[in-house]
Amino acid sequence: MARADGILQGAPLDALRQRHRGPLLLPGDDGYDAARAVWNGMIDRRPAVIARCRGPADVMAAVDAARTAGLPVSVRGGGHNVGGKAVCDGGVMLDLTAMRWVHVDPERRRAQAGGGTLWGDFDHEAQAFGLTCTGGVVSTTGVAGLTLGGGIGYLTRRHGLACDNLLSADLVTADGRLVHASDDRNPELMWALRGGGGNFGVVTSLEFQLHPVGPEVAAAVVFYPIDQAEDVLRRYRTYAEAAPDAIACYAMVVNAPPDLPAEHQGRPVLAIVGCHADDVDAGRELLQPVAGFGRPIAAVIDAMPYTALQTSFDAGNPTGQRYYWKSQHLTGLPDELIDAVCRYARDLHGDFTIIGIEPLGGAQGRVPPDATAFPHRSVPFSLGIWTGWADPAADRDNVAWTRDFFAAVQPFGAGAYVNYLGDDEADRVGEAYGGNMARLVEIKRRWDPDNLFRVNHNIAP
Repeated sequence: MARADGILQGAPLDALRQRHRGPLLLPGDDGYDAARAVWNGMIDRRPAVIARCRGPADVMAAVDAARTAGLPVSVRGGGHNVGGKAVCDGGVMLDLTAMRWVHVDPERRRAQAGGGTLWGDFDHEAQAFGLTCTGGVVSTTGVAGLTLGGGIGYLTRRHGLACDNLLSADLVTADGRLVHASDDRNPELMWALRGGGGNFGVVTSLEFQLHPVGPEVAAAVVFYPIDQAEDVLRRYRTYAEAAPDAIACYAMVVNAPPDLPAEHQGRPVLAIVGCHADDVDAGRELLQPVAGFGRPIAAVIDAMPYTALQTSFDAGNPTGQRYYWKSQHLTGLPDELIDAVCRYARDLHGDFTIIGIEPLGGAQGRVPPDATAFPHRSVPFSLGIWTGWADPAADRDNVAWTRDFFAAVQPFGAGAYVNYLGDDEADRVGEAYGGNMARLVEIKRRWDPDNLFRVNHNIAP
């Protein structure tokens, strides 16, 4: 018997216990509920077993057990996916949080990271040598998950997506083998890993190309009253469209942080957050215009440690709250879109909600759309409606607000970003991969013909 009442039993469980060095947690065990909890507090799933893997051998054992028992597999790296894809119901959850390590080779400007590494870990190690590559703007995001889906961050315009900096990866495939993928070994698999998500195996380590960045960068943080939003966003559009590659300038509607004056508390504000990835003094000058888009509430343009910039959104994305997202790439920021964004911004729902306009283009836009699995290379911006709140009683209202907002801006969309897709957006996976979808399906058929790895934004074989 493989499974009864959601519990892994019999020979598959016995075989897993013999081969697996890390803890195995079953429903009812101490630590089980804590291990299945992820960043999004709306996710409440119960795996048949949680395999807390200590290395690739444990991953191989867990994959073999799941395949033998006919159970689905989910993989937890950082556990930050809004759809909660790290956790499955009645399957085998592979918890890689013990595989959290970074090795930097400063002479070759390369870094290797374990499958459970977070971007805060990565930046801490790489910045000791004044190096890094594009990573997530929330430091508790997992390196593997973000990279496998593409990977947008402050350095995207200067150094490409995270997946553009991925040199190689080790992964356990559906048949339980540990496989190395690079441009020289298994190149088709490597192509798929650069943006194709977790569809092809369990990535146990990744190797990245690093670039000189920091340890300080020029940064701008400017807050504007929400009643100036239309004018500020039009000036932001002009600035962002002409900015050099070294500048990433975000526009974000947030609830007023506590250090702003009292008259703005309890109201949304528009934040312009900019970063210059090269010379700090030149960056200060190039970022000065963002304080002149209107009459700011507060403005700081100065040098900042890159590691501090990378953690600046952490407090606004606390673990365990309730999150529901919608997003899309944009071909531009027409006035009609700006007006729609501002209309919903004035009625911002949720204490942790962010409406974000992310700058793309630059280096990531010069990669051909079929060079990696990530196809959306020509879009200049991405729009995120990242709704977050604490009270379960507000679920229906906040989800409805997010969906209404998305419906209002959807006519301006130009594709989906797989890392931002929610649990109810399986119908948008094709939109995320566009013209690369057929090639991804063929690779999936070769490496995972039975779709063992399906607890993800799935590419069905």
